[in-house]
Order: sequence, then C-alpha cells, then structure tokens
Amino acid sequence: MPSRPLRLPLFAAALTAVVAVLLVGCGGAGELRSSGPTATATGPVQLWPGLAPVTSPPYDYGETNTAPIPGIDVPPSGVRELDPVAVIRAESRAHPELYTGPDGVFRSTLAQLKQCDKKPEVCPVMSPYYRDLTGDGLEELIVGIKLPEQLTAVRVYRPQARSDALTRIMSTADQLVRVQLAGRDIVLRSVSAGIPGYEYRTAWSWDARNGAMLPTRDEIVRVEATGEGPTGDEPEPGVTGSAAEPR
Repeated sequence: MPSRPLRLPLFAAALTAVVAVLLVGCGGAGELRSSGPTATATGPVQLWPGLAPVTSPPYDYGETNTAPIPGIDVPPSGVRELDPVAVIRAESRAHPELYTGPDGVFRSTLAQLKQCDKKPEVCPVMSPYYRDLTGDGLEELIVGIKLPEQLTAVRVYRPQARSDALTRIMSTADQLVRVQLAGRDIVLRSVSAGIPGYEYRTAWSWDARNGAMLPTRDEIVRVEATGEGPTGDEPEPGVTGSAAEPR
C-alpha cells in the first residue's frame, strides 16, 4: 500500500495548479466582472390600507363583450375559407351599433361595405390575418376595418371547436399607427395626444375565463423622431410562432 500516500500530494498539487490557472484566466480580457453590490430586494408595500371598498363598478368599456355571428358557418378546413367582407356584413346586420354609433358617424362604413364587390378599392375591410390566439389549435380570423376620423377597427373571430359557429371575441377601434402579432397577443400601437414623442402600446391576450381577448398590458412607449418604432431602451415585441399569412 505504499502508492496511496504518494497520490494525495500529487492530486493536491494538480488541483492547486488548476485553481491558479482559473484565477489568472479571470483577469484577462472578456472576463466576468462584478457589477457591484446587489440592491436589497423589497416586496410591495401597501399604501393607504384603510381605503374604503368600491361599491359602484367603474364604467364598462365592453372588453368582455362577445357575440355570435349569425349566418356564418365555418367550414371544416377553418376560417381561412371565410370571406372577411361577408363576416363583417353579417356582423353589421346583427350588431349595427358597432358601425353606426349613437350619432351615426359610421354610416359611411356601411355604405362602403355594400360596394366591396364592385369597387374593392373603396372597401373598408383590409386583408385578413390568421393566428391561433386561444391555444386550442384552431386559427382565429383577424380583420381590420378602416373607419372615418382616421380610426381603425380590429375584430377577432373565433371558430367553435365542436360546431361550425363563429364568435367575435375582440372588438376595438382607435387611431392606430401599427398592429403587431407577438406570439398569441395582438399588440396595438396608437398615437398619444397629450405626450409628444410617445405612443400607447396595448397588448390584447386571450382570457379563457371570460372567453374573450382582453387588454392585459397597457404602456406608454417613447418612440424615435421618425416614428418608426420604440427607442433602443424599449424592446420591440417579438413575433414568435408561425407567421400570419394574409389572405
């Protein structure tokens, strides 16, 4: 057994040499350097815990309002086979308040819908996009509609998994400068009236509890002077998953 005691000093020496090399290597270019002391993490602090509970709900903007689209049957192949103009026409007949409003400012949109077949250049319905926004494996139909006063409406229609019915799960309108798909979210960017150089960015996400797309994240984002997008310190929402193909 004379060899065992001899191996221990050799191993210790080798280990010392490796540690020394590692320590020297950390002092070269490209090393991992300390960023300084880490700030102590603090949890949220509740302010004014004695606030009285709210007894009357706030104004309902209708984010969770969904509606079936009568007269539209989704074929087994999915929503790509649907005519978006026919969908919007069916919806306008069933829910005219979405397009006329209390003062009738969108009656011109209804008139334009009637001309889509003969005058496609004046048709307010834009090319549709498709994306599985709910995670059920079926694509939704995403439609944009040009409205008066520089408004753009965004509608999302969901096919029902066990029937041929079509349901609207999102309806909103704003002065949009960009619409993006980021994963299963629809990101709407609109101008800021009171803060020059900034835009509002709202991400709409599927909410299974309400069965609707809801505005889950709302931000004010600083943009470049050219208006092309956010500044470098504001990351652009990444588009993931399969690309949405226009019709």
